[in-house]
Amino acid sequence: MREYNREFEALCQGLEGKRPRLLLHACCAPCSSAVLERVRPYFDVTLYYFDPNIHPEEEYVKRGRELEKLLRLSGAEDVKLLWGEYDPRTFFDAAKGLEGEPEGGARCGACFRLRLSATAELARKGGYDYFCSTLTVSPHKNAPLINEIGEALAGKYGLPWLPSDFKKRDGYLRSIRLSREYGLYRQCYCGCVFSDPGAAQK
Repeated sequence: MREYNREFEALCQGLEGKRPRLLLHACCAPCSSAVLERVRPYFDVTLYYFDPNIHPEEEYVKRGRELEKLLRLSGAEDVKLLWGEYDPRTFFDAAKGLEGEPEGGARCGACFRLRLSATAELARKGGYDYFCSTLTVSPHKNAPLINEIGEALAGKYGLPWLPSDFKKRDGYLRSIRLSREYGLYRQCYCGCVFSDPGAAQK
């Protein structure tokens, strides 16, 4: 079984003072908090907030504003934040036929692919050296699958994927501590309408 965290650390150590440009897909501020601590010493980071799966739009805007708050309170002035277009139709198209899948099933894989594809495309257009995602910091997300999708897209777009399993070395616990320190909003569902407990009760 591959150790993605070890691969990440070995790659970082091999940079030898270079600071490649990294386009880092951001799912939310809490997850981004711990991941930024890991990548900023080695990379020139741009956060890309592209999550058309988030429902409703008010939730999407709220999570984006929390990313802005995180960068401000953490002193990460060197990190740029790009807002992707919010078009939930792209998510519903990707999830068509998978609506009844359980959390963590095929629908989530389609969602990962949608968001990472957009990240890879933007990274290539923007001349970035690597692309990656904060998603692997969560124990609820399938890190091997995320890395497999990222590596497949790397081959398609001709741009290196940064291997990661950011929940290792207490990454997830660190995200919880930082969220409390900065007073970040921690959502109770991943984002999509199929995982929203409130929507399920309506």
